[in-house]
Amino acid sequence: MEEELMWAEKYRPKRLDDIIDQDDVIRALKSFAKEKNVPHMLFAGPAGVGKTATAIAFARELYGENWRENTLELNASDERGIDTVRETIKERFARTLPVGDVPFKLIILDESDAMTADAQTALRRVMEIFARNVRFILTCNYSNKIIEPIQSRTVVFRFNPLPKDKAIERLKFIAKNEGVNVSEDGYEAIWDVSAGDMRKAINTLQSAAALSNIVNSDIVYKVVGMTRPKEVRELLNLALQGKFSDARDKLYELMYNYGLSGNDIVSQIHREIFRLNTDESIKIKILKTLGDYEYRLMEGANEEIQLSSLLAQIVLIGYESKTPQRER
Repeated sequence: MEEELMWAEKYRPKRLDDIIDQDDVIRALKSFAKEKNVPHMLFAGPAGVGKTATAIAFARELYGENWRENTLELNASDERGIDTVRETIKERFARTLPVGDVPFKLIILDESDAMTADAQTALRRVMEIFARNVRFILTCNYSNKIIEPIQSRTVVFRFNPLPKDKAIERLKFIAKNEGVNVSEDGYEAIWDVSAGDMRKAINTLQSAAALSNIVNSDIVYKVVGMTRPKEVRELLNLALQGKFSDARDKLYELMYNYGLSGNDIVSQIHREIFRLNTDESIKIKILKTLGDYEYRLMEGANEEIQLSSLLAQIVLIGYESKTPQRER
C-alpha cells in the first residue's frame, strides 16, 4: 500500500517556477543558479509563504539530481544549541566535498530566528571559515532576531504574504485533484483561519475533508476549534449596546459549547474588531483594552473573571461613545 502523504508535503512546490507570488525573489534565485555564483542568503517572512519550499526548489535547480547529496536541511527550532552548529554543520557536513560540478554545498537552516545568541555567533564563524565550500540559506519569521554580523553576511530576501485569490486558487487545484467538494464559504473560512499561511490552509483543507464529504464553513471552524466570526461580532455588538448580561451569556456559550480558552477568545475578538461597523475611535479603545487583558491571561489570571471584566470595559466604551462630551 502506497504511503499516504500529508497534502502540504504532497503539493509542496518542486521547482522555482511553482512558487506562488514571489516573482522578484525567484528571478534573483534563477540568476544565482544559472551563474552558479551563490551568496549566503536570508529568507524572511511570515509562516507558510514558501520560504523553505523555495530554498529546496533552489537546491534542485542548482544541483539537479545531486541535490540531496549536496544539501543539508536543519530545523533550528528543534536543534537550537551551539553543539548543532559546531558538530552537525562543521564536522559532519562542511568538511566534506560536494558532488557534481558546483564547487560548494548548501545548508538550509530553517527557523533560524529560534537559535540562541551563542549558536548564531558560532554560525557566523562557520560561515566565515567554510565560505569556500559551503553556502547557507537561513529562513526566519523575524529578521530582527538574527544578529547583525549574520545579516551583514547574507543577501536578504523578504517574502510577501500570499494574496487571497492566489491562495484560494491553489486550494481549488488541490481539492479538485483530491476529489474534495468545497463550498465557496468553505474556501473563505479556510482563508480566514489560515491568515495567509498556505501550509496551515492546506492542512485545514485535508483535516476538514477527512471529517466530511462536503467542506463548508461550519466544518472548517469545527476542525480548527474556532467559532464562526459572526458569533464573535455578535458578542462585541451586544457589549457595545450595553447588554452586559447577554454578552456574558454569549461569552460562556463560546467558552463551553466550543471549548475555547480565554486566549482563543481574545485572539478571535482581536480579528473581529476591525470588521465592526463602528467608529475608528471605538475600535482603538477596544484594542488598547484587549492588550491589557491578553497580558493578564498570559500571566495566569482567572479566565472567567478577566473576560467578564473585558466585556464590562467594552460596555463602558460603548456607553461613553453615546454620551455627549461637555464643552470646555
